[in-house]
Amino acid sequence: MNQKKKSRIEVTAMYLVLLVVAVVIFYPLIWTVGISFNQGNSLYSSSIIPENFSLDHYKWLFSAESDYLIWYKNSLIVSGATAVGSVIFTSLVAYAFSRYQFVGRKNGLYIFLLLQMFPVMMAMVALYIFLNMIGLLDTLTGLILIYLGGQIPFNAWLVKGYFDTIPRELDQAARIDGAGHLRVFWSIMLPLAKPILAVVALFNFMMPLFDFLLPSIVLSSADNYTLAVGLYNFINDQFANNFTRFAAGSILVAVPIAAIYLYLQRYLISGLTAGGTKG
Repeated sequence: MNQKKKSRIEVTAMYLVLLVVAVVIFYPLIWTVGISFNQGNSLYSSSIIPENFSLDHYKWLFSAESDYLIWYKNSLIVSGATAVGSVIFTSLVAYAFSRYQFVGRKNGLYIFLLLQMFPVMMAMVALYIFLNMIGLLDTLTGLILIYLGGQIPFNAWLVKGYFDTIPRELDQAARIDGAGHLRVFWSIMLPLAKPILAVVALFNFMMPLFDFLLPSIVLSSADNYTLAVGLYNFINDQFANNFTRFAAGSILVAVPIAAIYLYLQRYLISGLTAGGTKG
């Protein structure tokens, strides 16, 4: 087999794999969009291309009969607070591990790696008991604290790797000019670390919007539900048959994610690649 024919076979195989992946990704998405524009509530009578195009389900989500806007607001509060808090705490922790030598530094990094190996499911019972003890069970505050604490190990390791790529000579030059630790951190490290901080912000904004397991355990009041828990009740309650409304609500979840992604797009690729070069 000559080299040219072999190359064509490899390219054809690659395109076939991409085609299969595209079908797996886009087929459910197209079905969800199509279902959301079908009339009625039944999944079985819906079609991927609506016979009678309707916006009734989207209108119902924003009506007084639905709690969708409350769930949307709760999700944005949790996601926004988690994203901002993660950037603040993670950058401080990563700066300490990247720039300072202290007792337990090396062991602390190993502990961060070790914590990433255990699934969150292992801590669910402990987290539930802990939130109940401090009176934050069934509150958005308790949910935010869990997200913040749970993401520090991974985010700190990622941001620390990026901080390591920033020349230490910049720190030294700033200190010669009289800058203190916080001044160096705020005026030099943070501006240069915008790409990796954008990655942290995006990942920590997305997770609460899509997470179902943790909010379903922590939250029990309908007024405190996030989108994932609230939408699940559309199809989980007894005699519930709101699959088309469920699909419409799911589509709208992607709006803030798309907006944040487009805003941070210029930082994402450079942040991910540079953050993974050192650790």
